[in-house]
Formats: sequence, structure tokens, C-alpha cells
Amino acid sequence: MSGTSEILLVSGSLRSGSTNGALLNTAAALTLPGITTTSYRGLADLPHFNPDDDRPDAPLDPAVRELRAILAASDAVLFSTPEYAGGLPGSFKNLLDWTVGGGETYGMPVAWINTAGPAAPSGGADAEAELARVLGYTGAEIVAAACRRIPVAREAIGADGLIADPAIRDPLAEALRTLAAAVADGAAARHRVSASG
Repeated sequence: MSGTSEILLVSGSLRSGSTNGALLNTAAALTLPGITTTSYRGLADLPHFNPDDDRPDAPLDPAVRELRAILAASDAVLFSTPEYAGGLPGSFKNLLDWTVGGGETYGMPVAWINTAGPAAPSGGADAEAELARVLGYTGAEIVAAACRRIPVAREAIGADGLIADPAIRDPLAEALRTLAAAVADGAAARHRVSASG
């Protein structure tokens, strides 16, 4: 075990100036001991999910291969997604559909940050519920202690696309640390099992 957790950052929004994207860009800019991050940027490149295209005898689309390779190289995933029409945006649900067949997130610690402000109809709760349900199908390990609601106003995003407000950065850093701790706990448990076997 290297002692470093590789956390993949995945935004569910394709919108320019997205608060979800800004939050995860800020996460990537944080310097936290024992944590490295990678930002996934291929959401718009994924083809529409079709089970016929996800068979052992069918070549995978390059964008899907890239997604699965990045997931396989990661120890955990932190999502941040908006709510759209009472649920997850279609492009983000499409990404999640492509993770089911690959199995890369099975047993992987995952969490999400909800950036919805008070004006959001459900406060993003419907998107959270759908995300939890879909992640259950993938076999991912939801780290509830790392899941946070951190409202982000558009005016909090600086010209560099990052968020400087400590009231946002501090709980974001804590969420990353909690997710990394879950990675370490899981690795330690696997080590104990293998040692006893």
C-alpha cells in the first residue's frame, strides 16, 4: 500500500461555468497530504449507452475504454452533479450506465458533493437519491460521511474558475480526507484478510 489515495473527480455537468465543475476544479487545486486527484473530462465524448455495444465480443468505443481505464487506476471517486428535471442529467446517467458492465467501481469508495443553493426546488435531493440508487447497482461503496451539501453561488467562482471561500474549501477538503480514509481502511482490511488466509 503506497499511502496515497488516487481520487477521481467526476462532474455531472457539461455547462460552462458550472458550480459543480468549479467545485471539483477547486478540489483538484487543493494540496492535501496523501491524496492525489485526477479530473475526468470525457463526459461529452461518451456514446449513448447500448448493451449491444458492451459485450465481450464487441469492441468498446475508445471513450468508454478511457473511462474504464481511468476508473481502474483510481482508488475512489468524488462526484458532483446538478439536478435536472427532478433527477440526474442524461449525459451523467449515461456515464454511470457505462460503469455497470465494466465493474471497475465494484467495492470502490465513492461520495458526492451537492452544490445546490436554497433556490433549487428540492435542494438537489432528487439527484442525490437517484445517484445513490444507481451506484447501488454498480456495487460501489457509498461513503456517507464524505457526502456533503456545500452550496456554491456563481459569484463565489473566481476568474480562474476556482473557489477561494474557506467556507467552501474547508468542508470540501474534509470530504476528500474522509474519502481517502475509507480507501485506507478498505486496503487495511484487505491486507488483514490476506494475511490471515
